[in-house]
This record gives sequence, C-alpha cells and structure tokens, in this order.
Amino acid sequence: MSVQETIGQLGHLVDGEIVRGEPTDPVIDPSSGDVVAQVPVADAALLDRAISAAVRAQPAWAADVAARRAVINAMCDAIQANYAELDQLATLEKGVPGAGAELMAAVWYGRHIAAAPIPADIIQDDDEKTITLERAPVGVVAAIAPWNAPGLILSEKIFSAFLLGNTVVAKPSPFTPLATLRLAQLWQQVVPAGALNVLAGDDALGAALVADPRVRLVSFTGSVAAGKRIAAEAGAAMKRVVAELGGNDAAIVLADVDVKKAAPLLFHSAFILGGQACAAVKRVLVHESIHDALVGELAAIAQATEVGPGTSFPPLSTRPQFERVCELVEDALAHGGKAASGGAPADGPGFYYPPTIMTGVGPGVRLVDEEQFGPVLPVIGFADLEDAVAQANGTEYGLCASVWSSDIARAGQIARRLEAGTVLVNNHTEVAPHVPFGGCKASGIGRSGGQPGLDEYAEFKTVIVYKSADRV
Repeated sequence: MSVQETIGQLGHLVDGEIVRGEPTDPVIDPSSGDVVAQVPVADAALLDRAISAAVRAQPAWAADVAARRAVINAMCDAIQANYAELDQLATLEKGVPGAGAELMAAVWYGRHIAAAPIPADIIQDDDEKTITLERAPVGVVAAIAPWNAPGLILSEKIFSAFLLGNTVVAKPSPFTPLATLRLAQLWQQVVPAGALNVLAGDDALGAALVADPRVRLVSFTGSVAAGKRIAAEAGAAMKRVVAELGGNDAAIVLADVDVKKAAPLLFHSAFILGGQACAAVKRVLVHESIHDALVGELAAIAQATEVGPGTSFPPLSTRPQFERVCELVEDALAHGGKAASGGAPADGPGFYYPPTIMTGVGPGVRLVDEEQFGPVLPVIGFADLEDAVAQANGTEYGLCASVWSSDIARAGQIARRLEAGTVLVNNHTEVAPHVPFGGCKASGIGRSGGQPGLDEYAEFKTVIVYKSADRV
C-alpha cells in the first residue's frame, strides 16, 4: 500500500473503532511548504463519545495488571513490526528523513514501563495494624503531545497511564498527526475497546478535552503559554496536571574545557531537531578566555552542515515558527549581534534556516531571553563565574542546564546551583525511561520517567488495617 493510500484510511480511534469523515485539516510538509495530506478533525460529539468510552472501559481495565503489561508489550511489538511505514509517515509530516526514529525510543520506554513494579510502600506493620501507601488509578487521562516527537511523547504518556490502570484520550499535534493516527490503527488490534481513544484536531479540541469534568488528569507537553492555560483550567476543577513546557537551557563552559572536544557535543545538543527540542541547549555561557575559540569551532560545524530538502537537518515545523526565528535573528542583529554562521534563511523551498551561531548579544535581547525553539544559538562570554550562574538562573524557565569542565567535582558543585529540573556535567539533552525528567519554574509541573514519572499517573491511597477482630 502506498503512503497516500495509507493516509486515505486514517481516522480517529474511538471506542475500538476507526472513525473517518469531515471536516478535515491539511498537513503540510515543512521541507516543501506543500499540503501533503488531509486528516479528519474531531468534533464535540466525537470527543464526548471518546471520553464516555474511556469512562466505561476503566473499571475492567484497572482490574488486571497482567493484561495491561501484556497490552503495552503488544503495542511495542506493533511499532517494531510496522516501523518502516511509520517512518515514512513521520518523514512526510516532519520534512526530514528518518523522522520516525523517535518511535524506536518509544519501544524502549514501553518495554521498561511494562516491566516496572507498582509498589505498595509499607509505612507500619506490627501486631496492631498495617499501614500501606498504595497506588490506584486516577481514572481518565488526557494525553496531549507536541509536533516534534509525538510518537515518543504520546506513547510514554499512554504507557505510563496504562500501567497504573487509567484509560486515555490522546491528541497529537495538528501539525504531525499522520504517524500517530496510523499507530492508533495498529493499536486498535491489541488494546481493549475504550481503553485508548485517539482524536486528531486543533487547539479547540484540546481545550474541550481538558475542560471535560470526566477527565481527571491532564498530561501535556508543549508551550509555556498553553501549559499555563491548562493548569488554570485544571486547577479550577481540582484535576491533576503533568506538564513539560519547554526551556531556555543554559550551558556554562569553563575555561579548562578542550573546545575541540566540547564543541561537537554542544552543537549536537543545540541543533538536535533543528533546535526544536525543549531540552536542547538554548544559550552558551563561555569563559571569555576561550570564547572566540569555541565560537570558531561551532561556526565551522555549522558551516559544514548541509541544509535543505533531503538532508538530515530539519526545517522549522511551521511557517509561523520559521517567521519567528527570522524575526529573532533580525532583532539580535539590530541590537549588535553578529552571526558567525548562518544569519539568514536558506534559499529554496521549505521552512529551512541554517544553523546560526550568534555573538555580541546578552540579557535584554529577545534571542537570549526567550525560548527560540529553532536553529539559532547565542554564545555569550563571561569573566566572572557568579555572573554566569546568575545569567543561567535569570529566566522564568528551568528545564535543563549543564556545566562543562575538566574539573568534574567543581562542575558538579556548580551544576547543583543551577535552577533546573535536570542538571548535567559535560553533556546535555539526555533522557531515558528510568530517569525522572521535567522542569521547575515555568518549565513545568511533575516528571516523566522512573518511579516519579509513573507516580504522576497514580492516585495515592493510604490503607490502614487493624489486625484484631476484637475491635468489632
């Protein structure tokens, strides 16, 4: 079956059925700017049907943990067996070859989650009574994913919610729904009807999903602005929220670093997914003694990077984001910035912007203060370490941060002073299923990964059992 034939059969997964129909929204290939697909858009009636199915399916789903573990593994099997097709769809909607690689990471996460324990913590156990802290399902979970890694992010949310006995209504980004809707078709064969429902749609659908009183937990990955709206809506209804909302990650590079070794690692982190990753390096604060050398190494890598259709360097996800990156670079140049590489949009079709290394800017310039979420990296010199730490912490964001030095002990001490959910020494942008990940300040609420990530999908229940029958 051709890719276009597959796209023509895509639809929402609702109560175990694939639902197609009108209206539809276009999907644009950002490597060309062309419309490559039309996908159905869920309306209020379909959303109500999906949530009703999730409510109905939840009690039986919660009763059999062994079945849930088997289903998660079967979902991973489906990804592996159909990876080539899923990769084609992801490549089409993201505009870069091999875009489906995130789905293999989803399998890694799924296998780990399927085998994870659901512990009951023993608080007291003596002749009088037993007190345990147990983990019960929350109920219906809304899972909402961004465009950049929808397969991985949505899968991690679904698998985690499933393990704890929750049912899920999931919504991918309207910019990248194709691979996710195909996943929903594949998972239809292995997930009990109603336990998983997947709906395509825009922000209005997401808002309606969040607002529905039957949804008891919202797991969202996306922008700070959207996350704040979700948190306010959920808070009014006393719903649980897990939110990972992006960052303005700083990397502090000390004077004792070998720039030839560090530069490729910093470049990879800053420009992974074309800079469109929440946990990418967004600012480099480097000691002034090695500033020029590091800029030279980064610029050389940038200049050697091929950009355009068919290359491994991704385009910007949408035209508005492309235009925003152009605007941020123009603003930085107008405020004294100098582009050591890039600095202007690429020629040709699509939303391509070459990797740009920017110097001569600092706090107060939008490129430094805001999350650019694109292929532009400001490199800022510092003379005083305390000033560098203050700059790193002087933002509303707090997702990740890193310190780079050959003095590991000193770097670790500095890293622990940085206000971020994850701090690293001599690396950046590192996630794994057994490692808790998430932000502080405006970068989010809660964690994914590890036991803390699974616990986000649990309702903690204290159980106190008196052992003597003489009490009654």
